[in-house]
Amino acid sequence: MRVGILTREYPPAVYGGAGVHVGHLVPALRELVDVDVHCFAEPGIPAPPDARAHSAPPLPDGANAALTTLGVDLSMAAELERCDVLHSHTWYANMAGHIGGLLHGRPHVVTAHSLEPLRPWKAEQLGGGYRLSSWVERTAYEAADAVIAVSEGMRRDVLAAYPSIDPDLVHVVHNGIDTEFYAPDPDREVLAENGIDPDRPLVVFVGRITRQKGVGHLVAAAHEIDPAAQIVLCAGAPDTPEIAAETERAVAELSESRGGVVWIQRMLKTTEVRQLLSAATVFVCPSVYEPLGIVNLEAMACGTAVVASDVGGIPEVVADGDTGLLVHYDAADTRAFEAGIAAKVNELVGDPARAARMGERGRERAVEDFAWAEMARRTLEVYDSVT
Repeated sequence: MRVGILTREYPPAVYGGAGVHVGHLVPALRELVDVDVHCFAEPGIPAPPDARAHSAPPLPDGANAALTTLGVDLSMAAELERCDVLHSHTWYANMAGHIGGLLHGRPHVVTAHSLEPLRPWKAEQLGGGYRLSSWVERTAYEAADAVIAVSEGMRRDVLAAYPSIDPDLVHVVHNGIDTEFYAPDPDREVLAENGIDPDRPLVVFVGRITRQKGVGHLVAAAHEIDPAAQIVLCAGAPDTPEIAAETERAVAELSESRGGVVWIQRMLKTTEVRQLLSAATVFVCPSVYEPLGIVNLEAMACGTAVVASDVGGIPEVVADGDTGLLVHYDAADTRAFEAGIAAKVNELVGDPARAARMGERGRERAVEDFAWAEMARRTLEVYDSVT
């Protein structure tokens, strides 16, 4: 069997969870089947040696970015004839799989990393492109031969958003984690380089500045977090100038009200992220929407307790009271959510032995339940069901 993996992100051009997912799934799949990878060419980033990087045909100046995406998809679709099954990741590549499947008579599998109807804030970022991305996703999902959801929560969301899909075609295969790379790391260079005190409790966030990741809720909650703890925000790549400005104001206000606030805006190397996660007393994931949340797995694999919202697939990863603590998110009462984050973080900052035990259990859970080799095997079962 030869599989065509279709994705916007592929190492070294990775900026989000879908790229992390594909970057680990591909080598695990290549232990089982032949895999061709088709990805987006990214300006200024070398093309990966093991993938075909595609560019869009020229478009008029000022054209909506969604049109560029469709241009890349057409380039991908033209080169998929030798594949036996097509597997697309995110709306950016969904149309390549849909058109490629129609053109070459191949089954198309979609992995649901997130859903456009559940991310309305993207209209702020994409304008009319959001209507186009929503159409692409709906068209591809409703015509797909199979849909892979990265959590049971995501499966429920898929069926609710697109009720015409046959439930028997929606399979759950969780995201995995490389527990050989993500493991407790004793090195602390990244702390020294960023002025972080290794002898004080450390509360860490890693994520993009987007409505989805809830960084604004964490900054608001941090006003009530024990002042003995340091707040480290590894947060960059804002979706819009507006949310960038909001975050800058909120972090400035937080820094005026308490000490120990460190905001790292550059993209950290994965080795630096590993050090930061390993050094943390608590990792916080305040997402308002999260199909699974790979970063929670990364923190757990590094032996760190997690405080996270109870949305989407997060409860399938973070075992409440065992590997971390969950906080209920209610869009109608975000102040209660922020107070809950502060309270749960303070519980663990105030009881470092408990936090350490949760970190140990998190590491065990990541190793036992989320290995990539198993996720690749289960993905192959989905391919077998459509070929």
